[in-house]
Amino acid sequence: MYVIKQVPEDFIVKEVNDIELKENGNYSYFILKKKNYTTEKAVSTITHYLKIDRRKIGYAGSKDKNAITEQMISIQWFNKTKDIELKDIELIYKGMGNERLSLGDLKENKFTITVRNLNKEEIKINSDVLSVPNYFDEQRFSKNNYLIGKSILKKDFKKAVGLILEDSSEKTSCFEEDVKEHISKSPNDFVGAIKKVPKKIRMMYVHAFQSLIFNKTVSELIMSETEDYKEVNYSQGIFVFPNKDLNNIKIPIVGFGTEFKDNKLKEISLKLLKEEGITLRDFIVRGMPELASEGDERNMFVKAEKLNIKTEDDELNKNKKKCIISFTLPKGSYATIIIKKIFSYTPKTK
Repeated sequence: MYVIKQVPEDFIVKEVNDIELKENGNYSYFILKKKNYTTEKAVSTITHYLKIDRRKIGYAGSKDKNAITEQMISIQWFNKTKDIELKDIELIYKGMGNERLSLGDLKENKFTITVRNLNKEEIKINSDVLSVPNYFDEQRFSKNNYLIGKSILKKDFKKAVGLILEDSSEKTSCFEEDVKEHISKSPNDFVGAIKKVPKKIRMMYVHAFQSLIFNKTVSELIMSETEDYKEVNYSQGIFVFPNKDLNNIKIPIVGFGTEFKDNKLKEISLKLLKEEGITLRDFIVRGMPELASEGDERNMFVKAEKLNIKTEDDELNKNKKKCIISFTLPKGSYATIIIKKIFSYTPKTK
């Protein structure tokens, strides 16, 4: 069984963006280098250290915790230009400008991933097949994200609160006490309790539900178009990887404004929503209108560019090999899906 992320240095992500740097402006831009931190936890640590409001910091994409990552952040009205170092966090000053960084403000991500614990016979990599379904991977779902999102859309706010408090991940630890305190004071105000969760994370719950419907739609569409595919298990079901190229079409990320351009897509997506007890109108969230989601589209397939692969002895696993694989992906696509496609079975992660 192959292993990824045996040590943080095995998974390196560098964000590529084209933000215009100036000598002055309302925002200072820093490269945030981190390990053993989610992006949001790192930002929280930085705001505490600098004694500034969390809302003054923006970033373009969330990066893994168990990895070495580099990404740009913006800090509003912060004119200190020196580098800053904390434990496992480094801020490198790059310049100034007038734009706050927001989610999606990047071109692509560059990955260098070390896959370990390989036998010689497992190293059969065909770079021609690295156009893969553009699935959302495990990181999108965490423990309860999809179920919390589903409960919010169904307006079952009591269940959503219970699931939030049940999720003991690092993501929730910073606001879990606020949710508990609100419920203790106002036992029936479940909407108020959910609003103690930062808006960005509440939206993430809804997005997790949309992402699962996207994944299932893509899998069902592939199975309807070819019998030549492999299945890979993950926490929410299966990924289906075709063994031949299929048309790269736009797949809806369902929301209240989704208009289907293809009857087969419409049939699959609406069937999946019905199985979950959700309609398109449910994406208008009365009680929390800020969570309403109109929907979007996403490419069915994505290709790893600038691919480079080398094989070496694995110094951490006796008598095994390791593959060091580097490539770039567009923003929002998951490098772990590329790895799963290459090796075509579920990894063991330490």
